[in-house]
Amino acid sequence: MTPPSPHAIWQGFHWSFFINVQGLILSLSRFEAQLALGNLDEAQVELAAATDLMLASGASMQLAGSFSRDAYEAQVRQSMTPPQVRATNFSGLMSWEHAALMQIWKRLRPVFAALPDDLKPQHQKFVQAYFALAQAHRAVCEKFGGSDGGSLRFDQSCAIATLDKFSHSRWCLIDPARQVNRL
Repeated sequence: MTPPSPHAIWQGFHWSFFINVQGLILSLSRFEAQLALGNLDEAQVELAAATDLMLASGASMQLAGSFSRDAYEAQVRQSMTPPQVRATNFSGLMSWEHAALMQIWKRLRPVFAALPDDLKPQHQKFVQAYFALAQAHRAVCEKFGGSDGGSLRFDQSCAIATLDKFSHSRWCLIDPARQVNRL
């Protein structure tokens, strides 16, 4: 059996990542609804599911980079530039999943700031799962040259520094008081 190409690995695990993010959006929407109804047990279940989906997203991201930097440069990076894509600054930031997730995280920010005590331990696990996802994304970016230069979207700045800024701003959304320590 022929192993999958680096492009197939990259694409397949990014698809998996986005499927997990779609599930995360659903779980967080259900968490929000259950919490609004005062159903703490059901809210706990949904936040736990969101935590698992965040961890799965991180695993997908990690696996998306399971080939060499040379293969990334030769086969994968060029697939994300014109004429293969229409955008000159292609990024996952352009996906509807990212936009929907940021909307719900912004909406949940005050909810996360005032969680009932019963939900705080699960919330801490959720934030830790986010840190694991952010670290997986950072590691893949770094492996493929993100410390040396920009991303497809932000060519003029260090990709790792940009990711770190994004990571911090998202942490502020899901842990407004920054009560959970980074990994």
